Parts: sequence; structure tokens; C-alpha cells
Amino acid sequence: MQDGSMKPQALRGRPDWRALTVGIGLIAIAAIIERDAGQQTITATYGMGPAAMPHVVSVMLAVLGIGHLITAFLGGLPVPDEGDPIAVGWIALGLASLLGCIAFGGGFILATTLLFALTARAFGRRALFADLAIGLALGVAIHLLFAKILTLSLPAGPIERLF
Repeated sequence: MQDGSMKPQALRGRPDWRALTVGIGLIAIAAIIERDAGQQTITATYGMGPAAMPHVVSVMLAVLGIGHLITAFLGGLPVPDEGDPIAVGWIALGLASLLGCIAFGGGFILATTLLFALTARAFGRRALFADLAIGLALGVAIHLLFAKILTLSLPAGPIERLF
């Protein structure tokens, strides 16, 4: 409902440029990921290997891009709410803690635990110890999935060395 009229921009004959831009960008990123995935030489001796995931991601990004293109011509994106700088700050702190843990030897599990708890805080949750426990459980599960089942190495820290 831009320009003060009651009709969405796309219904007045013009596509929503925000949705159009995002759709084109998502499709471009999907094409880049697909091209890079096709050049991987990682093979699995059985079943699906780690090279399959970039193909899945590229297909999902392309589907999202197509959805945005359709939205651009059928009604446009809704007007976004104002951002919350405090929530963005918590998420930035979570990402900084993730990078710091990995860079300084804290390991993947601790990094994931902190990222989860601080992101939950950004979304308004105030149960820090419960969020740390949930983050720890998720971090351990993801680590075991990648390290033991897919045999990929993740940044190791003191917790990972217990496994």
C-alpha cells in the first residue's frame, strides 16, 4: 500500500521492486551455489554424501526466489515493521561469540550454545539457563551428526574432545 492508495503497488500495474530484487538475488545465489556444487570432488562411498547438501540449498533458494518473483507481480511484500536495535545487538553478540569461540579454541558446541541462547534472548526469551541447556543439546546433536555420521570435522574445543 505504497503511495497512499489502497491498492498494493503490484495491482496498479507495477511490480513490487523489493520482492523483485530479493527474488532475482535469491535465484542468482542459487545459481552460484549450484555451479560451485557441481565442481565439488567429494564423493561418498555409500548413500548421500556431503556434496548433496549444496544442491538441496540451491533448490530451496531457487524456490524462495520464484516465490518472491510471483509475490512481486501479484501483490507485493507487506510493509515491514521497524527494526529493534536491541534485538539486532543480541544477535550480533551471538554471532561475535560464535566467531570468538571458534577462533580461540572454544569449539563448535560451545559456539552453538552461546549463539542459540543469545538469539533466543533477542527474540524476547528470558530463560537464560534453559536456553543454554537447549543450545548445548542442539550443539552436541549437530556435532555428533556431522562428526560421527557424516564424518566431517567441525572446530574442536574441550567439549568435543570428550566424544
